[in-house]
Amino acid sequence: MKSNAELQQDVQDAIKWQPLLNAAEIGVTAKDGIVSLTGVVDSYAKKTEAENAAKNVAGVTALVEKIEVKYPSSYTKTNAEIATEVLTALGASWDVPNDKVKVKVEAGWITLTGEVSWYYQKEAARDAIVGLMGVTGVTNNITIRSESLESVEKADIENALKRNWAFYENDIKVQVSGHKATLTGTVDSIYQRDEAGSIAWNAPGVWNVDNELVIDWD
Repeated sequence: MKSNAELQQDVQDAIKWQPLLNAAEIGVTAKDGIVSLTGVVDSYAKKTEAENAAKNVAGVTALVEKIEVKYPSSYTKTNAEIATEVLTALGASWDVPNDKVKVKVEAGWITLTGEVSWYYQKEAARDAIVGLMGVTGVTNNITIRSESLESVEKADIENALKRNWAFYENDIKVQVSGHKATLTGTVDSIYQRDEAGSIAWNAPGVWNVDNELVIDWD
């Protein structure tokens, strides 16, 4: 079990390790596995990079993120201009189906809606726009409706989890009901919890994943 000081230092070091980030911009506190990030960055990509760096540190069981995105006062871009760039970026992504994603922009905050067939397409839509200048945040409300009308096969998800090195000897239970999969049990890290959720989303016929995995690093 890491002390609060050790966990804080590990997260600070992980952030410093990312070339995109200036560690002085990000404040880190840690208490009983819960890590809080504060500070101001000049792009949404940096905010996302800091979150991902902290999540991948062993011992982090929860993340409280309060990083603000503020562009230089000399930088100006209207919501309409940002929306145009977002639509262009989505159109250029091979993984985002054409005309399936709708975009709303308010004060640089992007809200994505629409319906796609696979979770990776939903993630690809977000990934396509995080690096755009002017973006202050992203809410991804895209829903999944698989082209497969068959119910989810429990064994398919269980076997996919067993094949992944990250879940050796982890206690993950899978339940399915129609097009919904539910994951319960314990894992060692936020990374494992998110990875298990992504694996479940890859199952044919999945429209929804309820990830109830608990992080028990100790």
